[in-house]
Amino acid sequence: MALINPSIAARARAVQFGFKTSIIGLFVTIVLVIGLTLVYLSFSRISAVTDSAASQFIHKVAELSADRIGSQLELVKDNVRILRALPQVQSGEIEDNPQLNALLAAMLKSNEHLFSLYVGYDDGSFIQMDNLDRIDNATRAVLEAPDQASFRQVLISRSDPAGIKSRKLFLSDGLETIAELPGPLDYDPRQRPWYKDAARADGTSLTGPYTFFAIGKRGYTVHLPLELGKAGVVAGDMLLDVTEELLKRERLTSSGVAFLFDENDRILAHPRMSDLLGRSISAAGDGNIPQLRETDMGGVLKAIRAWRTSGIPEQFFHDPAGRLYAAAFQTIPHSGAANLRIAIVAPVDEFFANILSERRRLFGATLGFVAAMVPIVFFIGSLLSKSLQKLADETDRIQRFQPSIAPPVHSLIREIDDLGRSVSRMRTVTETFSRFVPRGLVEKLIETGTPLQLGGARREVTLFFSDIVDFTQITEKADPAQVMQYTSRYFAAMSHEIMTHAGTVDKFIGDAIMAIWNAPADDPDHAANACAAALAVQRAHDRLNAEFARAGWPAYRTRCGLHTGEAVVGNIGSEDRMNYTALGATVNLAARLEGLNKNYGTSILVSSALQQRTASGFVFRSVDRISPKGFAEAFEIYELRCARGEGDAPHGELVREWEAVYAALRNGPPAVAERQLATFLTKYPEDGVAHYHHHNGFDQAKAPGE
Repeated sequence: MALINPSIAARARAVQFGFKTSIIGLFVTIVLVIGLTLVYLSFSRISAVTDSAASQFIHKVAELSADRIGSQLELVKDNVRILRALPQVQSGEIEDNPQLNALLAAMLKSNEHLFSLYVGYDDGSFIQMDNLDRIDNATRAVLEAPDQASFRQVLISRSDPAGIKSRKLFLSDGLETIAELPGPLDYDPRQRPWYKDAARADGTSLTGPYTFFAIGKRGYTVHLPLELGKAGVVAGDMLLDVTEELLKRERLTSSGVAFLFDENDRILAHPRMSDLLGRSISAAGDGNIPQLRETDMGGVLKAIRAWRTSGIPEQFFHDPAGRLYAAAFQTIPHSGAANLRIAIVAPVDEFFANILSERRRLFGATLGFVAAMVPIVFFIGSLLSKSLQKLADETDRIQRFQPSIAPPVHSLIREIDDLGRSVSRMRTVTETFSRFVPRGLVEKLIETGTPLQLGGARREVTLFFSDIVDFTQITEKADPAQVMQYTSRYFAAMSHEIMTHAGTVDKFIGDAIMAIWNAPADDPDHAANACAAALAVQRAHDRLNAEFARAGWPAYRTRCGLHTGEAVVGNIGSEDRMNYTALGATVNLAARLEGLNKNYGTSILVSSALQQRTASGFVFRSVDRISPKGFAEAFEIYELRCARGEGDAPHGELVREWEAVYAALRNGPPAVAERQLATFLTKYPEDGVAHYHHHNGFDQAKAPGE
């Protein structure tokens, strides 16, 4: 990030003039010295400023609109990633799987942009679940859906030697079967565009728009190939109707319009898509998708070509009637090889109609009342100076992501008053979006000079994952407002402890937290700081539960997993939307350790790499030796009990006794190990690790939960 030399900045400020002084002096000079000729020219300048303001504003709107649509795509992709990671999906266990059905239904309910989720396998087998609440009655009739059905499920099996088995199930909101019909026998997922695109070398994860097989509607499909287990593709469908409704809300003025298009100048989504499809005369075999040249805005195609040539997203053009339009174009983040773009187009005169009308009246009055205007200019100059200075200060705070409690700027001049309200709304939007970006991460990136560009580097980091036990069961019947209130308090407390111990909160994933140490800023004690943070999280968690109990809210129980190792750390995403995070096996292992707590009844599990780095400062006990999928070697895992010297006597006694039992489990005769384990359980009957080995025995290369 380039910095301005303070001496140069001071000299620049020394020759600056206040707005009030400038505008009054300029006006008097023009009126008294140059005369009415320059008055006319000044109004030409006002037109340029007006056009510039319209261009900048519409550019910001296009950016926000592109981000919103890109976020839709990324949210759907996150759901597809989660589905891809399920063992049932990887193994192809799709027949009569209530757990998989429940998860599919929950994903479809929670994501308003998703219509369908499905998996196709390389043997032609297929499972699909549709959310029937996302479609109209006419489409339900096409699907033969009963009125009380909330979901449709299609199951096709080609692995049976007896032949193809295909059926359609219509399910209630509680996933009870309402009706069952024969499924399609001619449907082969391997022949669909989304399945073929998943094998493309360019890594695209978005197909469309194209016509969906079952309902005949257009939409997009987000897809990812299965990386583990049975070969196939996991995908999710989004109807174009959802995007079209969003585009209707993006209209800036009564004559403005927002639409999506691609690099082949096809209109993919438009608020009046039905009309455009009816008028489309395309015969290129693309499903009659309308072309830009077929629209009634003759200059927009020229503006798009100018954007592609110059790289400038803000363009102006005239329609055949001579009306001036402002346009802004942005590439949709996360659209991949689909190359989606959004266009925001609006007539300039509708942006600043009051200013343009007032300009004409003011010019006419100036011809007869030049002398009388001077005191008015003094008044207006003072008014503008005060209001614009407040607006400048406010926009500076917005740029620095600084919160403000100042009320919206008000002015007797209507346009500045409107602009004050717009800036206030922009501040609210910016503050809202800034809450999704870890402030500590941004500060560290700036402090360390990390380039704000795509790319990363390998470095040793410590990864932390936490999760709330049975969060869904705790909150599924609770009031949503209370769920958000108490869970936000939980996240705030956990994040505070992580950042207090030099950690960086990378992201919230549902009710889970991912944090990093030693990136982006160097931290030589990252392993110890992460252990201290995990213990502090548990203490803060206990304090919070006490407050929850007094308020009548159920207690939360947090499980943590930590691992130290090399990872690729840096910015991933696209040039329009980046995410600073860590990738690699280190991240996966830390996440798996968090999940393994469930097997052993523990709260904090760490890897041997972390335990070896911090054994002098913390008390650990051996838990097991595991060999998870994806890792070549088996390794030890440990439970973090406490910090040394902080009331560690009870923990130390338990650990010493357990290590003797653990050594016997690993190396001693089975009979001796069983006796020692039984004695330990007599003294510590609630110990989850001991119970696990009592019920499962000991295997030096096992992977619980795999």
